[in-house]
Amino acid sequence: MAATGGSGGSKARGTFGKMGFILAAAGSAVGLGNLWKFPYMAHRNGGGAFVLVYLVAVLLLGLPIMMAEITVGRSTASNPVRAFRRLGGKWWSLVGWLGIGTGFIILSYYSVVAGWTIEYVGKCLAWSAQGFTKADAAKVGSDFMAFLARGDKQVLYHGIFMALTAGVIIFGVKKGIEAVTKVLMPALFLILLLLVAVAATTSSFLPALERLFLPGKIGARGILEAVGQAFFSLSLGMGAMLTYGSYMSRKESVPRSAAMVCGLDTLVALMASVIMFTIIMGVPPDQRGKFGASSVILFTTLPEMLYNLPLGRILAPSFYLLVGFAALTSTISLLEVLVSWFIDDLGWKRSFATVTVGLATFAMGVPSALSFGSNEFLTSRFAPLAPKASGFFDTFDYLAANFLLPIGGLLTAIFVGWYLSSAFTKKEVEEGHGPFRLHLLWKTLLRFVCPGAIAWILYSVVFQGVKFN
Repeated sequence: MAATGGSGGSKARGTFGKMGFILAAAGSAVGLGNLWKFPYMAHRNGGGAFVLVYLVAVLLLGLPIMMAEITVGRSTASNPVRAFRRLGGKWWSLVGWLGIGTGFIILSYYSVVAGWTIEYVGKCLAWSAQGFTKADAAKVGSDFMAFLARGDKQVLYHGIFMALTAGVIIFGVKKGIEAVTKVLMPALFLILLLLVAVAATTSSFLPALERLFLPGKIGARGILEAVGQAFFSLSLGMGAMLTYGSYMSRKESVPRSAAMVCGLDTLVALMASVIMFTIIMGVPPDQRGKFGASSVILFTTLPEMLYNLPLGRILAPSFYLLVGFAALTSTISLLEVLVSWFIDDLGWKRSFATVTVGLATFAMGVPSALSFGSNEFLTSRFAPLAPKASGFFDTFDYLAANFLLPIGGLLTAIFVGWYLSSAFTKKEVEEGHGPFRLHLLWKTLLRFVCPGAIAWILYSVVFQGVKFN
């Protein structure tokens, strides 16, 4: 079906500069999944074999859906709800509502985890000043668990992180999101380069590179996890790329911009893997089992490992600053998805919309902040999805990661692949790019490959008990 788009990138809503979209979108994609989950899964699933499957999945799944979201956003210059409504009508607007709801849920608990970085930047500065002793190493795990059980601290840091996020959003697209990501993203890469440079001085660096880039054995489960990581790592299925696309200039190329975002996201994951593999390969094989999939490992196992590296006193606080930067660029995009609807559809001023939505998201996140031991009901007795998940935080994390995001991505692929006419999508992707000879391939991937891959993810969750959170 043919569709009529709006005038993309209106001045009233704000427009990203030449590199603004790429840095902001890359910041949205880069998060805790890049810094820990990707390295863990790659190490567990054949190293280079996992990386190879992941790269193929990014090309065949992640990049096409990212282009689809950006195209829908830029063609309408609208938030997710209005964008789908303009192009597809009332019923398709439900996909936009799904994205907004998913973003609200994820931001409410993601900012809780992000708040942990505030505590650990402070801890590492203290350890670096006083020295990281064997006594510190012996109790780092128990100290973290005690920190989780401190409901007051959890709520405080959750609130601080939400305030930082809202403080960026309130200044708008150009002076807020773009200005901050232009600082945070280069800083993030500089810290990564520092960590890689130090890793290169250790004896475990070359074994780490061999493990990461030489293919090993990988099974069907590993292939599935690589495909899932390629989708979940890119902030797809929740309207973030669509919203950022709505601020993208029509002079910029959608295919090139999407490819650069995917490339930067993958580069961060590979650089983080070099660092993590170097740390993992530097400990005896019988101790490597303590490196688990949960991001909790970032705060229990890694401090000691970081302080055992050369320049550990500099690296440890730098690493947690890196994690904080990555988390902040992600929370910024999530809040903007929500705020954009209140600005576009209700006509609210950005400042009022940001404060209102920020407070609502903070309130939604308080139960998650209290579900790590400070409140028995929220920690263990709240279990509507048992045995798949228990506790308030785990329940909503499981729901969002395993159902809401894949369904959002699936419906977006179907919408752009099947519902929007080829004439419309070809015109949109060629504006700012020139002739796009891969248009037919892109549409074919959206029609068949992307839905098939996401259906596989959903099937594995429903019928095989696989968890992607």
